[in-house]
Order: sequence, then structure tokens, then C-alpha cells
Amino acid sequence: MATRRNTYKEDEVLETPFEFRHLLRASVYIKKYTGKMVLALILSAIGGIMGLFSPKLTQLALDEAIPNKDFQMLYMLAGALIGTFIVGVIFTTIRSRIMIGVSQNIIYDIRKDVFEHLQKLSFQYYDDRPHGKILIRVVNYVNSVSDMLSNGLINVVLESMNLIFIVIFMFLVDVKLSLVVLAGVPILMVFLLWIKQKQRKAWQLVSNKNSNLNAYLQENIVGARITQIFAREEENAQTFEVLSDNCRKTWMHALRYNNLVWPGIDNISVCVRACIFIFGLVVFGQNTSLGVIFAISSYASRFWQPIMSLGNIFNNFLNNIAYLERIFETLDEPVKVADEEDAKEMPPIKGQVTFEHVDFSYEQGKPVLRDLSFTVEPGESVALVGPTGAGKSTIVNLISRFYNVNGGRVLIDGQDVSKVTLKSLRSQMGIMLQDSFIFSGTIADNIRYGKLDATDEEIKKASEIVCADEFIQRFPDAYETEVKERGSLLSQGQKQLISFARTLLSNPSILVLDEATSSIDVQTEKALQKGLNAMLEGRTSFIIAHRLSTIKNCDKIMYVDQGGIVECGTHKELMAKRGAYYRLYTAQMEDIA
Repeated sequence: MATRRNTYKEDEVLETPFEFRHLLRASVYIKKYTGKMVLALILSAIGGIMGLFSPKLTQLALDEAIPNKDFQMLYMLAGALIGTFIVGVIFTTIRSRIMIGVSQNIIYDIRKDVFEHLQKLSFQYYDDRPHGKILIRVVNYVNSVSDMLSNGLINVVLESMNLIFIVIFMFLVDVKLSLVVLAGVPILMVFLLWIKQKQRKAWQLVSNKNSNLNAYLQENIVGARITQIFAREEENAQTFEVLSDNCRKTWMHALRYNNLVWPGIDNISVCVRACIFIFGLVVFGQNTSLGVIFAISSYASRFWQPIMSLGNIFNNFLNNIAYLERIFETLDEPVKVADEEDAKEMPPIKGQVTFEHVDFSYEQGKPVLRDLSFTVEPGESVALVGPTGAGKSTIVNLISRFYNVNGGRVLIDGQDVSKVTLKSLRSQMGIMLQDSFIFSGTIADNIRYGKLDATDEEIKKASEIVCADEFIQRFPDAYETEVKERGSLLSQGQKQLISFARTLLSNPSILVLDEATSSIDVQTEKALQKGLNAMLEGRTSFIIAHRLSTIKNCDKIMYVDQGGIVECGTHKELMAKRGAYYRLYTAQMEDIA
């Protein structure tokens, strides 16, 4: 697998040799549309052949109809010329419409597969790479690859056939002059081999710089508020200017090679056509008619087009194979947190949670939890406290199996969470995070997210319990109020209350509150406490809170540090020990005072 590039400062590795196996693997997306593609190929071939008759018809007009003043023949040739043109246009138009549909269907199929796979990947995958570089694979790379898999493959066959037919028609008109045309091929091939290599590297560099720009742009849109808070607009604008300038420079560099192609081929074509007239009028003398020279000259002009097209297609294949590899790299990314083959449905959870000698680390050699063991009984409320980075959020993430443990087991009601299906496990859990994510849509849609069949009455009741109904009703459209991406029209506290309602509505058996009240003011929190008590009642709950006054009534408080549980007990018991929790609590109370 290619080296991952994890920041906007580094280029993705796209200098990949052409590997036919990637095309073979991509054939699964082509097979569904083979019939349409074959029909498009036949229509294109007929349209192309029709177009090849025009020089021959013109030759007959110049050599026979006009010298003999045979106007009937001339009219027939003119009619045939118009007819071949119309047939060619009609067939080419139908082919284009068919292939547009095929191309869009291939885009849909690949994107669907990539998106569905991305939904299954663990948190670790998204932790390890910029989201902008994931987006460019799903959007830009798929768009580029789809054209290669549809039109590209057809055009290889079509242009090859077109080239063969042009050569056949030329030889039918005149063998000697046809050989003059073919003499220019070696010169053209040397030129194309030189420029195509330059083109490929140039356009790969363009793709790299666009990927970097996309990653930086996505990062800054998400972090726009932080940018303004720290007045980083000028510095960020400078960074963006550098990245954007890199895109501009690489694009202009690549365009220079593109702009050399047609003049180069046109010069070779002009030289070949000049040779046709020289050989036709001087060398071969009177044996060659004006009509023959004209026909061969017309075929010579057409002769370079399929060669040029095949060169472009080959160059396109080289670039898109690299993109295809990135798409397959994403599809091949292992789903590290997935249902095992013999996974069973998690029965209704009662709420006992057990950690048995659990080891865990995000990065190899940097353990977060070491030999962690504890048991929480059904219905108990447990507070996790300790310094930042001690592993509090990690513990609750392992209960929901967002990550796999490196050693030991996590059990719920005696069931190893790795042995049950993720859907049956997570559907019975409610998790409230500090960053309450709000989707674009209505407030009702956001609350209903965890229970799609919830009625309006159930949504309103859940909102009333968590004190969200009051501020929601103040909006002109109440629960049907449209909120934008990430809830930009809502305060952080309002977003958290909506998230509370969403969590309560899903009726979880185990509740996790990870700094869930951090953005709610003290007055609202006091009003919310009644709702919180209703949420906690009868449920096993894990509460992570730096505001220690909110956790004094928990059944159990666990002080997490140095990869394990340093202290465990009630608030009163831990205060009596005068240990780590006592020092943390008294220090916080002194700060408040």
C-alpha cells in the first residue's frame, strides 16, 4: 500500500506504474453496462465509417463527375455526402447520450461503495488523515476514473478501429501515397513518447497540489471560528495563497505541455501533406489525379487524430490508474471494528459493565490503559475524573466498542462486546459528547435521529424533560426550524440540550455523558438536573465531568490516571482518604471561591 500523506503540506504518492490488475478489478463496475457500451461502440463505428466515405465521394466528384460534366452523378454524390454526414451525427449523438448515462451510473456505483465503506471504518481511520483528502477521493478521483472506465475503454477500441479503417480507405485510393503518409508515423511516435511522459508527471503534480489545497480548505472551513478567535486570518490567507499559487503554477506548467501537442502534431501533419503533393505532382507525375491527391490529403489529416486520441487515452489511463489505486486503497482499508463472523445479537441490556485486564493504545508503544479491571453494577452511576489525557473518554469509547482493545475484555452483562453485533450493542447505548454535532435539517429531525419512528409528541416530551422545549418554542417555526450545518444558528448550550433530547428519545440502557453539560450555564444546568436524574434513573451511566460539583451524588467515582484506576469510591469516601480526588476537588473549590 502506498505511503499515507496525512497533512496538507505533503503530496500524495501518485507516481504509480501502470498495473493492469486495477483495470481488471474495476471490471465489476463495467460488466453491468456491457450491453449499452457495446451498442455505443457499434453506433460509433458506423458513424465513423460514414465519415470516412466523404473523401472518397469528393474524389469521385473531382475525377469523374466534374470533368465529365455528369451533373446527375454530382447531385447523387452530394446527396450521399449529406446523408453520410447526417447518419454520422445521429449515431454519434445517440452514442454520446448512452455513454453519459453509463458514466454517471459508474460514478454512482463507485461512490456508493466508497461511502458505504467509509461509514464502517473506525474512528482511528478518521483520526489519521485529513478529511479533505478523503473527500477528494470520493468526488474528484471517482469523477475522473468513471470517464476512463466508460468512454476511455470504448475509445481505445473505437480509435483503433478508426485508424485501421482510415489506413484501409487510404490504400484503396492509392498505395504509394499511403506509404508516404505512414512514413511520418515514426517521427510522430518519438514526439508523443517524449511529450506524454512530461504531460503525465505534470498533471500528477497538479492533482497533488489540488489535493493539498482541498485538505487545507476543508480544515479551515471547519475551524473558521477558531481562526477569527485567534485573529489568524492573515496567516491563513498567506498559507492559502501559497497552496493556491502552487496549484496555479503546476496547472500552467502542465498546460504548456498540452499546448505543445497540437502544434507539434499539426506541423508533422503539414509536412506529411506537403510530401503528398510533392510526391503526387512531381515524383509520381501524371499517374496521380487531383482527386486522389485530395482524398489522400483528407485521410492524412484524419490519420493523426486517432493516434493522438490513443496517446491521450493512454496518458489518461496512466493518471487514472493512480486515482483508481487510491479509490481501491480506501475500499481495502480494513474495517478494524466490525462484527465477527459468529457475532450474536446483544440481548436487552441490564447494565452490568466489566473491564477485565484491559490494555489499549492509540499508537503502538504509547499505552493509554494498562491492565485495567473494574465492575459497574446495573443502574449505578459512575463518574470518571482525572487529568486530561488520562484515558477517561477512552474507557467509555471501549464500552461502545468504537475501538478494539489491545488486550483483555470488555463485558456487558457478561457478554464480550467484541462477540455481539455493533448495531445491537450501540442501539442500546446513549452517548452525549462535549461537541454536540447537529446535522443540517430541522430541530425535530435532529432529535429524531436516533429513533426515526418517533412521534412529534415523543419528541416534545423528551425536549421538555431536558429543558430544551422552552427555547425551541421561541423559534418562529418551533420544532420545524431549519438549522444549518453543525447547528451554526444555535448556541453551544442549545446544541447540547438538543443532543440530550436526542439521547433520551433513543431510550438507552447504558448512558455516557462525556462533558455533556460543559457548555450549559449553571442556571440551565440546575433546571436540567431534574431531567438528568430522570435520564439516569434505572440506567447504568458513566459521567465524565471536570465540574466536580455535578458528580458528588454519583454512586461511584473513579479517579483515572497513569493507565488505570487510582482511586474508587463515593464522594464522601474519597474525600475522607485525602488522596488524588481530595486534592483535585479542594483545588477546584478554592478556584471557584
